[in-house]
Order: sequence, then structure tokens, then C-alpha cells
Amino acid sequence: MPPLPSANEILAALGSEQGRRDPMPLFAELHRIGPVCRLEPGSSPYAVVVNGYDAAQEALKDTRFHRLLTADPDPEDSVLRRLGGSMMFRNEPDHLRMRKVFQAVLTPRRLAGFEPVVDDLAAELLDDLGKAGANRQQVDFVDFAYRLPITVIGTFLGIPRSDLGWFRDRTQRIDEYLDLGGKAPEKLEAANQAADELNAYYARMITDRRIRPRDDLVGSLVHALDSGTSGIDEQELIDNLLVLVNASFVTTMNLLTNGLELLLAEPPLVEALRDDPGLASDYVEEILRHQSSVQLISRQASTDLDLAGEPIAEGSLVLILPGAANRDPARHPDADTFDPGRDDLQHLSFGAGPFYCVGAALARMEGRAAFGQLFRRFPGLGLASEPVRSRSLLLRGHESMPIRLG
Repeated sequence: MPPLPSANEILAALGSEQGRRDPMPLFAELHRIGPVCRLEPGSSPYAVVVNGYDAAQEALKDTRFHRLLTADPDPEDSVLRRLGGSMMFRNEPDHLRMRKVFQAVLTPRRLAGFEPVVDDLAAELLDDLGKAGANRQQVDFVDFAYRLPITVIGTFLGIPRSDLGWFRDRTQRIDEYLDLGGKAPEKLEAANQAADELNAYYARMITDRRIRPRDDLVGSLVHALDSGTSGIDEQELIDNLLVLVNASFVTTMNLLTNGLELLLAEPPLVEALRDDPGLASDYVEEILRHQSSVQLISRQASTDLDLAGEPIAEGSLVLILPGAANRDPARHPDADTFDPGRDDLQHLSFGAGPFYCVGAALARMEGRAAFGQLFRRFPGLGLASEPVRSRSLLLRGHESMPIRLG
């Protein structure tokens, strides 16, 4: 048997064109080395790569692993100020302080009451997809995959529909900066401009809610802010809105395109889902496990600690790979097979522990609504040509997915 590539070689290969498009074989190589793979000192900003399911879950739950934006963030950059002011990139006690504000308005009851709205929005946008498909030989499913989650979060927050298309480019510029190897000066400049524009948009939105109160999520958050009971200031609210909207639609976009590609390769699964839309819930969980929308998470050890038998020194950077952890054969037998009927559908695609994704319930709702209706609405749906994968390693999705509706 030839010697296995080193963890350093595998990490370098992940940043290549082929590695970005199909990292799964490289994840398998990491699993052969071990659940936590040490990197050679000085070869990477990271000390270890975490790819085993149990080790990744432990690292995500352990608050001694601190969140960070970059190894050496510059506080003068707008994008770092805005992201760094949100709960997504803050540690305790600030993270919990901010999270409580959103949990107070994102109640299970409020979310459950919103599910019929999500179903109706999915039906409306599938009608639009059908009209577009009637006039053209093919349509791009990515357009629907974008419109559903941005319309859902826009409706939830109270963002006018006429503004929704504006967000896509600005979010993409920030995501490109956050990607592995994305710290080039031109990408930072583009991300800074996007962050400034988004900051101004949400500031105007907050001002509008004070003048014209509304019963939407932003209205509720502004009411809590102005009553003095929220525990956050106005800039922190803006920073969290920026991250909430960005994260809420990009990851669901990827869930939808990744899922469609998987399902169209398995006609019996499509037929079963068409006959029983109730299967959509398990299908969504297996899509998230098999093709995690988020592939990279960075953490920094705040003290000396141990992870899966590997000593981690204080200050060391740790790269966690949820996509690899979800494919860990020690946790999921036959992990590379897409199987919504498997006994264990657990995954780390929404994180774990105190930093678990605050929008997970909404993303699941959107996935169920889309896949529960899609194949009944378009029983002859199929690919018109080969989908084009995004070059992002951080976020696994598609740039385009031409389909025929049949």
C-alpha cells in the first residue's frame, strides 16, 4: 500500500481547484490518518485539522475553543468590525448575551406559526419557476434556491421584496473574503464596501421601525432595544442582523442545490418523495449530513487542552471540518452513500453546543417546503446540463444548475 498523504498535503489539496469541487476523497484520507490530524509547525496557521465526528462535536461544544475571524484580524476593516460585533464571532459571555435577545423573539411558537407562510412562499416561487420554464427550454434552479430563503427571511424580518435581489452580491463578497485563502486585498476591499452598505441599510430599517412600528422580527427587536431590556446596543443589533440574513439564505441555497443534485441521481428516492412528501424531513437531514453547506470552522484554544488524545496548546488555531465529520465512517457506516433511510441522521451541519445555529429550524422548514412540493409540481424535472459547483471551500454549493421542468 502506498504511504498515505500527510495532513499538510491533504490540506493543501483542499485549496486546489479539484479539492474545492470535490473534497470528499480528501476527507476520506484524513479519516485514515485519524480524527485529529496534526500539521507540521510553520506549514499552516492551524495546529491541527479536526475531521472525526466525535472530536469535531467535542470541539464545537467546548467553549474553551474560541471563535475568531482570522488569525490576525485588523479592527480597522469594516467587514471585521461588523462580523466581529455579532454573536456568530463572539465568545462568552457576549455570545450568550446577544443570543438571548434573538431567542426571545425567535420562539418555538413564533416559528411554528410561520411554517404555513414558508409553505405558501415555496408554492408561490415554484409557480414563478414554472412560468419561467414554460417560456424557456431551461431555467437555473439556483435562482429559485436563492429566492426561497431570502424571501422567507425577508418576510420574517420585514424587508421589502423589491430589495431582496440587492443582498446577493453583497453577501457573496463577504463570503469570498471568509473563504480559505480569501484574504487578498481586493477581496477585503470588496467585503468592506459590502459591509458598509449593509450596515447603512439596517440602520435605515431600524429608524423606520421607530417611526412606523411593525409586527415583524425587526420591529420586535427594535422594541426590545428601545425598552432597555434587550441587553444589546443598536450597533450590535445591526451587526447581528447582517450576519443573520447572510447566513440564513446562503446556507439554505446550498442545501437546496446540493439536495436536488443528490436526488436527481436517485430516481427511486424521487418517486418515493413524490408519493409521500412527509419524507422530506428525513431527506433534508441526510442532505445536510452528506453535503454540509458549511465545510470549514475555525477556533482558537484559549488554554492548554486535549482533543481526542491530541494536546492542543493555548493560542493554537484549530480547523474543524463539519463536512468531513459528517462522513466519518466511525459514526456513519457507508458514510459516502446518500441514504435518507439510515438509522442515524445526526450531523454537525448546524454546529453543536452553545453555538448551535440559531436559524436551524427555519432552514429545515424551507428544505421541507421545497422538496415536499418540488417533484409533485414538476414530476418530469431533470438536469438540462451539468451543474457548476461553486469554487468556495467554506460554503459548498453551486454557481448554476440548469434544469428542464418537463
